[in-house]
Amino acid sequence: MNNAWIMLALAIVAEVVATSSMKLSSGFTRFWPSLATVCGYAISLYLLSQILRTLEVGIVYAIWSGVGLASVALIGVIWFGETVTAIKLIGLFAILVGVVLLNLAAKAS
Repeated sequence: MNNAWIMLALAIVAEVVATSSMKLSSGFTRFWPSLATVCGYAISLYLLSQILRTLEVGIVYAIWSGVGLASVALIGVIWFGETVTAIKLIGLFAILVGVVLLNLAAKAS
């Protein structure tokens, strides 16, 4: 079970790298960022397929997408100069609260 959580963390990292690289690929016109996008998503999806052998799909997907979304949003602000608004922060907070609640619900059952 511990390995599944480590694999989930790696899947999140791979997805965040892939999504950030997609921004850098300029619509898949730049080779290295495009390659990083494809490889990152392939690694992430492979790891997710392995994780789902032992963990519940709803919890895995909520954590993968929620943490990935928050990470990419933070990268967007720090590296790509995207704006931060109160509504964006509230939305991110709501997603993270949802991930925590789903995780707590899974532990309770």
